[in-house]
Amino acid sequence: MIAGTTKVFCVIGDPIEHSLSPAMHNAAFRHLGLDAVFVAFRVDRKNLEHAVKGIRSLGIAGVNVTMPHKTAIISYLDELNKEAEFVGAVNTVLNAEGKLVGFNTDGIGAVRALKESGLTLKGKKIVLIGAGGAGKAIAFQLAQEACELRILNRDGEKAKQLAAKLERKFNTKILGNSLSQATLKECIKDADVLINATSVGMQPNHNQTPVDRELLKPGLTVMDIVYNPVETRLIREAKSAGANVVYGTEMLIFQGAASFEIWWKTPAPVDVMRKALSDKLCRGGA
Repeated sequence: MIAGTTKVFCVIGDPIEHSLSPAMHNAAFRHLGLDAVFVAFRVDRKNLEHAVKGIRSLGIAGVNVTMPHKTAIISYLDELNKEAEFVGAVNTVLNAEGKLVGFNTDGIGAVRALKESGLTLKGKKIVLIGAGGAGKAIAFQLAQEACELRILNRDGEKAKQLAAKLERKFNTKILGNSLSQATLKECIKDADVLINATSVGMQPNHNQTPVDRELLKPGLTVMDIVYNPVETRLIREAKSAGANVVYGTEMLIFQGAASFEIWWKTPAPVDVMRKALSDKLCRGGA
C-alpha cells in the first residue's frame, strides 16, 4: 500500500512508454517487502532541468535515466562516479539527502551478464563493436578484466581514441579500428567473445546484423545488447553457427540490479527481476 512513508523511484526519458524498469523494480520491491514504488515519467528535452529540480524538491530517492537525457542530465547533477565521468553518460541517479550523484551501470550490467553465463573473462580475446555510450561503458569495465580488447566502430578514429584513453587509464593493451567485414574477419578469427554494443538489429530494423553469418563459429561467445527483439538476427545466426549466446535482456537485468544496489545498498533479487522482465516481454511490453 502506498502511504506517506513510501519512497518514490522513477525512470525519465522520452519516449518512456516502452520502459521495462517499472516492472523489474516494482517486482523487486514487493519481493523484499520494501515500502517503495517505481514509476515512469515522460520528460522532454526542454523540461529536463525542471524535472531534476523536481527530483530534488520532491525527494525522489532514485532515478533511472534513458534516452535522450543520459548526457544532458550531467550538467544538473552534483557529482559523478568515475565510470559515468569517463563515459560521459548517466543512467542512474542516487538522491543522497538532496545531493544528486550520477552513475552508469551499463558496463557493469554487460560484464556481469557475461560472467553469469559461465564465462571467465581473464585472458580472453574480446571484440567489441561500437564506441558510443554503451560501447564506452562496456569497454571501461572490460579494460579492468585482464582481457585482450579490440574495439571496432564505423568511425574508426573514435574507436582509436577510446582505446588510447583506456590504455592510459588502465595501463593495458587495447586496440581500436574501423568497423568493416574485413576487420571483423581478422579480429574474430582468434576471438573468444564478440559483443554488439550498437543498435543494429533493433526494431523496426530486426533483419539487420553487424556481422556476416560466415564469420561466426562454434566456441565463440556472442552477446548482443539489443533486447527488442529479444532474439536478434545476430543471436539467431550465432546459435545456428554453434556459438554460445548472451541475450541483451541479461544485460538489462543486471544493469537494473546494479541500480537497485546503488539505491538500497543490498543485493538485488535478480531472479525476481528476470521473471518480471520475462512476463512483461511475453505480454508485449517492449
